[in-house]
Amino acid sequence: MNYLIGVLLFAIANIMAWFQFNSQFVWGWWEDKPILTNFIFAIPVGICFWYAVRYIVISTDELWASKLVGFGVGNIVFATLTYFIAEESMLTPKTMVCLFLATIIILVQIFWK
Repeated sequence: MNYLIGVLLFAIANIMAWFQFNSQFVWGWWEDKPILTNFIFAIPVGICFWYAVRYIVISTDELWASKLVGFGVGNIVFATLTYFIAEESMLTPKTMVCLFLATIIILVQIFWK
C-alpha cells in the first residue's frame, strides 16, 4: 500500500510540476509570471515529492527505488500532459522508446525483489 501511495504522490507532484514549468509555453498569460507560478506550485510540489520518496523508501528500504520510480512516473506524466495539453506528439520513435524504458524501470522496481 505504501508503494501505491508513493507512486500516486509522484504522479500528483509531476502533474503540478508540469503546470509550474510549462504553463508559460502553453498559455500566454503565464509567460511573465514566474514568481506567481512558484508561489502557487512550489510548496505543494515539494511536499508531494517529499512524501512520495518517504513512502517508496518505507516500502522498499531503498533510496534508489524512489529515484527510479520517480523518474519513470515523471516521464510518463510529462509525455501524457505534453501530448494532451501542449499538443506535442509523443508518437515519435525516440519518445516511444524512452516511455517504454521508463515503464520498464517502474516495473523492475515494483516486481524485482
